[in-house]
Amino acid sequence: MIIIRINANYCEAKIMIVCVCKSVSDRKIRTAIAEGVDSFDELQFELGVALCCGKCEESVRDVLAKSGVCASRCGVEQREQVAPLTFYERQAA
Repeated sequence: MIIIRINANYCEAKIMIVCVCKSVSDRKIRTAIAEGVDSFDELQFELGVALCCGKCEESVRDVLAKSGVCASRCGVEQREQVAPLTFYERQAA
């Protein structure tokens, strides 16, 4: 966490590291998106995310989805909510 002091007012700027292998933060991803990167593949090429261990892929796709980039272009699928079934409801089906 970085704390910045401006005229006795304190502002907190939190940085989330999304890809530990390549030290890529959510801000770097959002900056790349603002500069025209609009797909997961392009983010992999430009920033190197999800190329080593791959554990950050879901988080990178979440940042893409929250950025407002068209889901059809970035490969993010919106899943419908599944209603849980009880054991008895499953047996009846």
